[in-house]
Formats: sequence, structure tokens, C-alpha cells
Amino acid sequence: MTEVVAKTNLLDLDREGMERFFAETLGEKRFRAHQVMKWIYHQHVTDFAQMTDVGKALRAKLEAHAEIRPPSVQFDKPSADGTHKWLLGMDSGNAIETVFIPDKGRGTLCVSSQVGCGLNCQFCSTATQGFNRNLSTAEIIGQVWVASKHLGNKTHLHRKLTNVVMMGMGEPLLNFDNVVRAMNLMRDDLGFGLANKRVTLSTAGLVPMIDRLGEESDVSLAVSLHAPNDELRTQLVPLNKKYPIAELMAACVRYLQRRKKGESITFEYTLMKGVNDTPEIARQLARLMKQFCNQVQYSEAGKVNLIPFNPFPGTRFERSDEATIRAFQKILLDAGVLTMVRRTRGDDIDAACGQLKGQVMDRTRRQAEFKRKLEEKGVSDAA
Repeated sequence: MTEVVAKTNLLDLDREGMERFFAETLGEKRFRAHQVMKWIYHQHVTDFAQMTDVGKALRAKLEAHAEIRPPSVQFDKPSADGTHKWLLGMDSGNAIETVFIPDKGRGTLCVSSQVGCGLNCQFCSTATQGFNRNLSTAEIIGQVWVASKHLGNKTHLHRKLTNVVMMGMGEPLLNFDNVVRAMNLMRDDLGFGLANKRVTLSTAGLVPMIDRLGEESDVSLAVSLHAPNDELRTQLVPLNKKYPIAELMAACVRYLQRRKKGESITFEYTLMKGVNDTPEIARQLARLMKQFCNQVQYSEAGKVNLIPFNPFPGTRFERSDEATIRAFQKILLDAGVLTMVRRTRGDDIDAACGQLKGQVMDRTRRQAEFKRKLEEKGVSDAA
């Protein structure tokens, strides 16, 4: 009986891993890996037979030992404002969502790192679906590959996809190794060739992993803050109980101290009516940001990104009105804190910030509990 050997999905390998695979598994020169990477990421080719500058003998080895298998597209959905959402199939009934957001002079892809999310942030739709597993490197970079192919993106030539943010489903730092490998491919000239500052990782605040990220990678950092004091933040972001604001901000200081002078961290702040949008809260946030900038010794070390809350079925939170949002922003600006308001995009297809919701075969009880509460209220959970 012939033993079937599992093929290696080349999307799982960054440049170093690909070179090692070619040398150790295929017995080939390392530079051959570079040729194949260009076919995968620059030309979106998955069939080895189409790689015309790769010799027949090597193509035969690749057919025997490797495959290029991106996630399957279950559906893709455009928004009226140009935003585009893909539902990508994983395994065992799981699926995740990826969103492309075009803007003037840039195109940003919001990428997921987990099936569901292991955290339980109270204002996030993804949290209600519970958690199944981490995504592989292939499943993470595969999201970029699918979007890049759909958009007709050409690395170093016709670039529609200019930025990637690890802000989709999941907490990226809980899937550290796979996320870092995928971000390596995003920034590699043989991959998608994005500048370091154009790849951003967003975290709810895992302090030890922020330190590790600063040592092992060189990407932009965004922190989901959402409150300027521990009492309120613990209610909204339960992780704060383990890593309170003082520890989180200290880790952010250390992160910037490892990077080039003049770089900054974006602090994401979702505004919810009557919860974290009052003038006093704004003044507390301004003081926190000023203290952070003073510690880094750079006046624009911390940027605040105000995000109007995006509602979803069954949530108890409401969006702050426009006047409240602008008043909150003005307090921060008057205090010298660089503050932007993120324009809501893709909310007609549930692709706005905090709305991503794939298909999660939940290993926790969170999804069932949320659905039970919706049924008690007579609310539909239809996506």
C-alpha cells in the first residue's frame, strides 16, 4: 500500500522557510524559491505548469511535494461605497471575513488572524461568535492573495492594495508566529512588497507579546484602547484586568523606543453613546495621551482614531451622535493630541469596524449564550 505524503502548502512559508524547503526537501538551489515566490505573489499563479521559467524537472518535484492552496471564496460582496467583503472558507464549516476599503490614494485590506476571537470585548460582533482556532500562515496571507488577485494588484507596478491592517476577526498576538510569518510575506519584495509602515497590527493589549513583536518584527502598531481609565476599560475590554492601562502604555513606550524616531502608535477608540463619550472622559484621554507622548519624548507619538460605534443585532450599545463625536475630538485637538474620526465604511454589507462575523464552529459557549439572549429579546441574529 503506497503511503500518501501530505503536500506542503507554499503559502505557509515566508522567504526563509521557502528557501529551506527548496534546499532540504527538493534538493534545489535556494534562489529557485525566489522564482516561485514571484509567480505566486506577483502573478497570482497557483499551477506549477504555468511557471514558464522554472525547469520541467523542478516543476515535477513541486507537483510531487508542494501545492499552492489559497482559501476558497464562499462569496464576495461589494458595498455601495466601494468597500468589498469576502467570506473565505476554512475547514470543518469555519469561515472568516476579509474586507478591502478603498480611499483617496490608498487601498486598505483588513485581515483576520483567528476563526472567531478568544477575547470577549463587549462592543464587538466577532466576540459574540466565540472562538474555534488560530489561522495558519497560509490562511492569513491567503486573504491578501485572494484580494490582490481580485483587484488586479501588481506588486511594484499597479498597486491597488497599498496597506494591510491585522484588524479583522481575532487577536493577532494570540497567533503570534503565524501572523509574523504572514506579515513577513506582506513586506517582502518577493511577496507583496509593502513598506513596513503600511502593515499594521492591532491588539487589545497583550503586554508580553507587544514586547516580543517589537523584538521580532518591524510593523506599525495600533492599540484598541476604548477607555482612558481601568474601571471603564475593564468593562469594555476584559483583557484589561490582566494588563491594566499603566502596563499597556509602558509596553507601548518600549515599542516606540525600539523603532525609528518620529514613529507613532495609533490608539483606537470606539465611541459609544453615554458610555465613553463624555467631556470628562475626553479630558482623561487627553491627559493619558500627553503623558505617553512625554515619555516617548515626541509630541505626536500617540494618535487617536475615533471610531463611531457600528451596531449589530442584540448589542446594548448605541453610536454617539455626530455633535458628541466632534465635541470629543475638539477636546483632544485643543489639548494638542492628534485625533482623527474614522469614516464608517461598508456598514451596508456589515463590513464596518467591529461588525466582522464569519462562520465559527464555536469551541466556547459564548455563541450559544448570545443567541439565547437574542431569542429572549425576540431579536434576529441574521447577518
